[in-house]
Amino acid sequence: MLEIDIPGRGTFGIRHVVCDYNGTIAADGHLIEGVASRIREITEFAQVSVLTADTFGTVRAECDGLPVDVRVFARDDASACKASIVRELGAEGCVCIGNGFNDITMFSEAALSIAIMGKEGACGKLLTCADVVITNVLDAFDLLLRTDRLRATLRG
Repeated sequence: MLEIDIPGRGTFGIRHVVCDYNGTIAADGHLIEGVASRIREITEFAQVSVLTADTFGTVRAECDGLPVDVRVFARDDASACKASIVRELGAEGCVCIGNGFNDITMFSEAALSIAIMGKEGACGKLLTCADVVITNVLDAFDLLLRTDRLRATLRG
């Protein structure tokens, strides 16, 4: 577990990092370079889950060999599925990372949320729900690996 004490906001006990796949940790169905190594670092203190409707049909092959829990669900109910998984994991111990409209509900459930504005862009409505907005998924993971960065951004 990762404990992050954020002045004025309290201590967050992070047990799960929940990632959207396409547009967040992958572009055009393929993991973004550097994501696999960051995930390996993060799994030293938290479980990583990858949630997707798997638009390109590549998530299982791309995540093969990574210490992640891959969950694929129907495309027409992605938002509700993602939020349900976050609740199942224990929302108070989750950080969610995403970029799309279907990430809004899981962001509202999670203890902390990070929106990515990558190559696919980001849903404008998601940005208003996020605790942090960042332009690169590697930098998002680095907020968890170098928590003083997150502390500086979120302090009260």
